[in-house]
Amino acid sequence: MAFDDDVDQAYQRIEQGIHALLARQTPVAGDLRLVLAMLHINLHLERAADYCVTIAKLTKLVAENESDEALLSAFEEMGSRAEEMIRLALESFHQRDVGRAESLVDLDELIDRGNRRVVERVLDLGPDRSLREWGLRMLIVSRCLERIGDHAVDIGEQTAYLVTAEFREFTDASHPSEERLGETK
Repeated sequence: MAFDDDVDQAYQRIEQGIHALLARQTPVAGDLRLVLAMLHINLHLERAADYCVTIAKLTKLVAENESDEALLSAFEEMGSRAEEMIRLALESFHQRDVGRAESLVDLDELIDRGNRRVVERVLDLGPDRSLREWGLRMLIVSRCLERIGDHAVDIGEQTAYLVTAEFREFTDASHPSEERLGETK
């Protein structure tokens, strides 16, 4: 939580710098795509940091509550995967590697599956009020981790836009797969 102000200040500095650049230099073509991609990526990183703060606050709120080891293990895996995805997204942008950027979709599906498992586990926690309260807050933690993965995919999409000059979403949210609907085979 202590780093949130630093992230917010960096976000503001980058955004102001980009606005000044656009006003003074009027970049075109590839340079304009780079500047616009950086503007979007800056926002995605700031939002991901906000989710981290939310996770930290929720963790503090339930620090004294009973917890569930299976969920803690799931969060550790989801958190590691989210961190890996952000790192991969930034590396793919830095290296202009569309293939690596596209690989984020498969990693994101693993986080999505973890999120669905967390929901199922919380629903099975039972009648203990303290454990239910903890579980409900952990649903939000799970959703935050899932959203961080989504932001990494969005950064990957910006990489593809920068390299190909065509914006496209890596997944089609308007036609979710059966697996995404919970109808796993």
